[in-house]
Amino acid sequence: MTTSGQHHARTPGTPSLLRALNDRAALDLLLAHGPLSRSRISTLTGLSKPTASQLLARLEAAGLVVPVGTTAGGPGPNARLYQVNPAAAHVAALDVTSTEVRVAVADLTGTTLAEHRAPTTGWAADATATEVAHAVARTVRAAGLPPGAVDQAVIGIGGALDPATGRLRYAAHLPGWHSPQLVPALRAAIGAPVSVENDVNLAAVAEQAHGATRGCDDFVLLWAGRGIGAAVVIGGRPHRGFTGGAGEVGYMPLPGAPVVRDVRRKNSGGFQELAGAPAVLALARQHGLTAPTAGLAVAEALRTPGKGASFLTGLAGRLALGLASIVTVVDPELLVLAGEVPAAGGERLRALVQDALHDLTVARPEVRSSTVRGHPVLRGALHRALTTVRDTVFTTHH
Repeated sequence: MTTSGQHHARTPGTPSLLRALNDRAALDLLLAHGPLSRSRISTLTGLSKPTASQLLARLEAAGLVVPVGTTAGGPGPNARLYQVNPAAAHVAALDVTSTEVRVAVADLTGTTLAEHRAPTTGWAADATATEVAHAVARTVRAAGLPPGAVDQAVIGIGGALDPATGRLRYAAHLPGWHSPQLVPALRAAIGAPVSVENDVNLAAVAEQAHGATRGCDDFVLLWAGRGIGAAVVIGGRPHRGFTGGAGEVGYMPLPGAPVVRDVRRKNSGGFQELAGAPAVLALARQHGLTAPTAGLAVAEALRTPGKGASFLTGLAGRLALGLASIVTVVDPELLVLAGEVPAAGGERLRALVQDALHDLTVARPEVRSSTVRGHPVLRGALHRALTTVRDTVFTTHH
């Protein structure tokens, strides 16, 4: 509130700032709807045609847009079409597991140019950064790009970086990834900025961008595969916790599972013992199912009347028990089931989990199945890397 006679004048935007805002708006439109003509950009942005022409000339001179042909078939003369320059920047996404590193390289438009899988068997612990850089370099070559073409890399990993120490926690299954100098070593070896993120958090990023939670800012994604993990998204952002370990729900004590008194040393916990892949296989054996993996056991149950149905009910009850603890604390709008086990169980397992959960909790969030195609962690890492590099490359205000 101001007193009589006092005014707080607003500082108007400078011409260069306004140009930069218009540039970014046009670039975002070209990504979403391109290729576009000058006239179409003028219509979508509300800018005059002369201003849109100046904007396109500026972006073309900066190497951010390129002409890609002309319109045809309209009543007037053909108009030149523009799109974001795919070669203006490139990103790398990595998905790290205990057996391999999967790498994808994409251009600025988000088109994946190449993927590569590098087995980690035999990697020396002190050579992790070097081996990762070699895997990225091989993918860059496969994409037809020169060395050093990557402008940003995002690595998804089954653990969490402690922001206070820089060490990877909750990841005893990944030897060689625990140095406090891990991120600086990766940056130096790859030759680009690197960020390391929990893999389930990246699966949630992919779900927000491409899947079942578009338009939802408060949800929990439960990943059920060999391990159990969760991403807790609040206000549109992953909640990481003080040590980076929010969502490491595999360690959560639950009824029906052994209580582990020293999880730091034994690296297991209630929910993992109840619904991780080894537990799913053990439950399948108890019901007479013989498939060799957790996902295949769930698929076998779907086509096996009687004992298969009993197994699915039991599995859904275990998943719902863990989810009930999360829902009671977080109260999310949505729950998403992802990973090998829910993918194999499909709609039938999803419905069983939702029914079992609603018997246990006052809040009754909708349970959805993941709809992200391909490799969710890799897709989330690509989305995060592209968001970061676009914020840098698309900034024309200096």
